[in-house]
Amino acid sequence: MNLRLIFPLLTVFSLLLPPAVGARSVIDDAGNKVEVPQQAQRIADGWYAHHSLLMTLGAGDRIVATVNHASDRPWMFKIQPSLAQALAVHGRTFNSEALLNAKVDAVFVPAEEAGADAYRQAGLPTLVMRFDDFPSMERSLLTTAEVVGTAQARQRARAYNAWLDRQIEFIRAKTAELHDGQRPGVLHIQSLHPLKVDGRSTLIDTWIRLAGGRNVAAEVNGNMKEISPENVLFWQPDIIIIGAGAGKLADSDYAALFASLRAVKRHQVWQNPAGVFPWDRYGTEAGLQILWAARLLHPELFPQLDMIKATQDFYRRFFDYALTADQAQRILHAQGPK
Repeated sequence: MNLRLIFPLLTVFSLLLPPAVGARSVIDDAGNKVEVPQQAQRIADGWYAHHSLLMTLGAGDRIVATVNHASDRPWMFKIQPSLAQALAVHGRTFNSEALLNAKVDAVFVPAEEAGADAYRQAGLPTLVMRFDDFPSMERSLLTTAEVVGTAQARQRARAYNAWLDRQIEFIRAKTAELHDGQRPGVLHIQSLHPLKVDGRSTLIDTWIRLAGGRNVAAEVNGNMKEISPENVLFWQPDIIIIGAGAGKLADSDYAALFASLRAVKRHQVWQNPAGVFPWDRYGTEAGLQILWAARLLHPELFPQLDMIKATQDFYRRFFDYALTADQAQRILHAQGPK
């Protein structure tokens, strides 16, 4: 079937249709004004991390098309088992005709998603979602709640944002006055093969600084930037945090080369927790990440912080899931469900 012929016809047909009952406008994170139905009952989510926002709002069961897979996100599919029935694609681009057949009400896409124009041409309400710090994440959650369109989703967005603000203030009260000499140099490695790190202007840089550290890769701008091992040797981090899916430094090609690093000599190389989504990246569990990172960087400032209990409380409150202590421990160690 020739999609080049179908899309213009779909666009013309959509223009001839009367406005949906209760349709309203929402401004997405890119500033686009998007007409959405009163409630988005059937959602296609093209941003891996954004699933956690919908789950936080109690709307995970509305995802009928997904870019995630149980093999990559086992906790996500365990906690939101309805995802197993969703239309799944490899990569992050859906077939517009398949979304129309699935009667999708709204499509969420990450910034710079090439398929967004095709969705719009097919008459699908398409919203660009992006954030790179906590205020913009809170705003994105509120926007997502407006698209979902329920009182519960709006209430959950407000509740999460209030909870996140409390965690930030709790951490900031103890780390804000630390001088540079008290802030360990932290390197966050997103990938070992190839070697990629997260620099400034990222959510990762935000939680490193908030937790009382210095991002040694701050001269690099952006997420997942490929670097040379010589950069790491020059930076000499005090602490290395490795993304959950990146493997172990000891098993990598850099094990011998990095043996002289201060962080390696002092056994300060840590695997990042991962639950519904990797905590260190762009999901709502980033609120747990700042607690975990602060406890890791400054245990003397947070002697009473129990990450198992904090994890259980978060999952019960925002994912409607009662984790056992063992399950919380597995998430903290980046291990999947048993």
